[in-house]
Formats: sequence, structure tokens, C-alpha cells
Amino acid sequence: ALGNMSGSGPEAPQPGEEAEAGLREAEQDWAAAKAFYDNLVTKRPRPPKPQHAITVAVSSRALFDLVEERRIYEEQGVEKYVEYQQNNENVTLKPGPAFHFVKALEHVNARLLELYPDDEERFDIVLMTNNHAQVGVRLINSINHYGLTIERFCMTGGKSPIGYLTAYLTNLYLSADSEKVQEAIEAGIASATMFSASKDVAYSDTQLRVAFDGDAVLFSDESEQIVKEQGLDRFFEHEQINENKPLAQGPLKGFLEDLGKLQKKFYAKNERLNCPIRTFLVTARSAASSGARVLKTLRSWGLEIDEALFLAGAPKGPILVKIRPHIFFDDQMFHIEGAQKLGTIAAHVPYGIAQKYHKTA
Repeated sequence: ALGNMSGSGPEAPQPGEEAEAGLREAEQDWAAAKAFYDNLVTKRPRPPKPQHAITVAVSSRALFDLVEERRIYEEQGVEKYVEYQQNNENVTLKPGPAFHFVKALEHVNARLLELYPDDEERFDIVLMTNNHAQVGVRLINSINHYGLTIERFCMTGGKSPIGYLTAYLTNLYLSADSEKVQEAIEAGIASATMFSASKDVAYSDTQLRVAFDGDAVLFSDESEQIVKEQGLDRFFEHEQINENKPLAQGPLKGFLEDLGKLQKKFYAKNERLNCPIRTFLVTARSAASSGARVLKTLRSWGLEIDEALFLAGAPKGPILVKIRPHIFFDDQMFHIEGAQKLGTIAAHVPYGIAQKYHKTA
């Protein structure tokens, strides 16, 4: 680009124009692909365009239980791992930590398609894996066995998937690999590391239930910084002084927004009481001394949360057992482990000051 510096006159395209041209090209590509596929008759709903969809990218180890396969990979290397997967490609993989969440997303999609048959604003689940393509047959066989609708696969053969996450306009990325999740968070993509529950519990088949921690998940970690550095009393004081100043957004705010957008589609069809999405805020904050700022922040964003639980430092595990979410997002491993022990599938969001303290622990 250095040799082109003289070309900065009026004839040089401006960055905004380049982006617009890129979007126009992408739209033309989609139109051409759609025209081709529209001529092919099928009863299966087609995947929506990434611009309209809420794209949830899931790794193979989050979707399926690959603990044994991972052990072979680590102990015997990639060749033996691929060979094992190929020899067992007709053996169905067991569900992994994100499996029930994905099933719940698909139930929401089915309900949306009943109410809005031509609308593309729904979940699109992408299998985003650094597996080699040779392993693909076993993954496809397992996906078909469970009747999951996962049409888009990215199999990166050992390379980082982050570039593909950006290209797919990913709204949420779930993986069992904490390093990749950290990389995605740093690239500005809502992301979490999945952990299996220590015991099996029954999950709702008719309602997607998503629970969020507040600070450093929905909101920034500014308040957690004060707790860690100056103690609880200073934190309570700070929150009361700033009660009417909205908290900055955290990494999962966008996903709560996406869920809220879909909830409104059900409300518009008079389905509020029968809505297949329910959201929960499960925070260690206490309501009286630091709850108002959280609720006012959500209101300032135009977001509703269905249930807000202020635990004032009590453990989250027992409450989560009652809620039975398909997924619970938290930034502190202490809460993740407590939730796991009691049967909740938890997802660690490696964001904010808690990570610094966690790493030195």
C-alpha cells in the first residue's frame, strides 16, 4: 500500500465507499445463490442469510462428548485420532455440553417458522471446528442421527477459526477450548467456554432458558474492579452514587439483545404467555445496595429480562437448579464450578478483571 500513497485524490475510493461496495457485492452473491437454489425444490427450510440470522457457532467438542477422542489425539497424535474417527464414523457421538442448548434453539426456530414462514430472523447454528475434514462424516452422521439442523460446517484442519467467525457475522461462539474463546473475545465476538454438568438433569423441550451473570457478562467489569480493588463498602457507595448512570456493555449484551428481538416477534403474535424463550439474570449483587443500577441499565438499553435474581453473595448453584437453564454464562470459575456440581451446564466468559485473579490462583 505504501507505493499508492499518491493516489489519495478525489478518485481514490473512501473506506466507507469500499465497505458499501463490498456489501453490494455480497448481496449480489446471495441473490445469485438464492436464485439458483430457489429453482431446486425442497421442503427443508434453508439456512438464513448471515446478515439476518442470529448465528451461533458451536465447536464439535461443545456439541458432542469427545472426551475419549480428545485423549487419543493428545496421547497418540493427529493421525491416530483421524484414523479412530474414520473407523468409528457409524458410531453415534453422545451429546456434549452445548447439545441441549442447540436443541432448544432449533425448537425456537420451528416456532418462528410457524408464525413467520418467510422471515429469516432466526438462529443459524454453524459447526465451527478445527477438526480435519476426514472427521466430518462422523460429525454429519451424529447430527443426522439426532435430527439437528446444522447445514453450515467450517472444518479448519487445525487452523484458528476466528477469521471464519467474523466472516459468518457470528453472534455467539461456544467452544470447549478456552484459548480459542479468549481469542474470540479479544476479536469482539461474544464467546464462552463450555463445561459439562456433573450430573444429568431434565431440560425444557418447549422453552429456551438462558441465564446470565451481570458484571463482566452483560455489563462491563467496572464494578467488579471496585470490589476487587477497594472492597464491598466502596462498591455499594459507588453503585448508589452512579445509580442513574448506565453501566457500560459487556461481551454478552448483544446476545441478550438478540433473544429480546426474537421474544418481541412472539409478543407481536400474542404469544407472550407461550413464548419459547425465557431469560434470567443471576447476580451476586444484593438488590437493596446495588440492584437499582443494573435494572436501570437494562431499561436504558430497552431490554427486558424475564427474571432477575439478586443473591447478595449466596451461591448460585441451588438457584440454577430451580431455573434449569440450558446454559448459564458467568465470568468467574468459582461460580461455574458451583453450578456444574449441581447439574447446570455452565459457560465461562473470559472477560474482565476476574481473569487476572483467576490466572494467579
